[in-house]
Amino acid sequence: MHDVVTFGEAMVRLSPPDFKRLEQTTVLDVNCGGGEYNVAVGCARLGLRAAWVSRLTNNPLGRLVANKAREHGVDVSSVKWVEGDRVGLYFLELGASPRASRVYYDRAHSAISRIEAGDIDWSVLKEARVFHVSGITPALSQACAAQTALALQTARQYGCTTTFDLNYRKTLWTQEQARNCMEPMMEHVDVLISTEDDTNLVFGMEGAPPEIAESLAQRFGFQAAAITMRTAPTVWRGQWTAVAYADRLYTDKTYDLEIVDRVGSGDAFSAGFIFGYLDGDLQKALEYGNAMSVIKHSHPGDLCFATEAEVKAQIAGAGAKIVR
Repeated sequence: MHDVVTFGEAMVRLSPPDFKRLEQTTVLDVNCGGGEYNVAVGCARLGLRAAWVSRLTNNPLGRLVANKAREHGVDVSSVKWVEGDRVGLYFLELGASPRASRVYYDRAHSAISRIEAGDIDWSVLKEARVFHVSGITPALSQACAAQTALALQTARQYGCTTTFDLNYRKTLWTQEQARNCMEPMMEHVDVLISTEDDTNLVFGMEGAPPEIAESLAQRFGFQAAAITMRTAPTVWRGQWTAVAYADRLYTDKTYDLEIVDRVGSGDAFSAGFIFGYLDGDLQKALEYGNAMSVIKHSHPGDLCFATEAEVKAQIAGAGAKIVR
């Protein structure tokens, strides 16, 4: 039995060190990451039994992706291994004001985008408590969209709570394509996680985040809707908070950030939110989500290396003094 099952793509991330541009560097730091992959790792690090489901190429890069997930305790036994396809890559240039950080994708024709009916045995959801997916996965191909819809419906049939991070990516599809694909999926979603911008772009909903969260819950009948909010006056400084709506509005404090790496911060929020939600405590879900996210901002890579003890300390107001 799993507490959380996630479904999506993972890529190999290649980053020049020391703020270099890709044209300058002679070496690249290697990491792995992907929306639902990051969530599975975050959940496992909090002590949940997490599994990640995908279609992965049986080559050194595919094995690198799977092994990194295993290192954190994520079950990858339901991954479909294939020959001849490729593992997606992405390159990240870390910027500094006024030059923003920049991502370059090389993920076309990745193994998961060529998924076929029957590749995934969705009985993995039969005894799961939560199924999580994001709007990135259905954007990868029509086949991925079909499998995302099937997985959501199957999870509901098994009585599994479904969580969905809207995660709109304009490099993958248009607003109209995203809306036409994802809006019907919302019928099978229990908890939606989004941002103010993504909700506007995909569903055309405007307003302050508390209003958006309530409108989402009422429009689609969600058990809960969470909206994350971030500001970044400079590349390496910012603020983070979130609100959630279920029976009422839930709020939390705003964190000031010194940002080492913002990639994966939304996924860290999802992991923390799911952890608290499984306890039936939406305030805890919001606080754990925020604390996981702000800790994620403090170290490089897509994955959140937080422990539950660190999350609790952050919620309690952990200071910046060195711990000896």
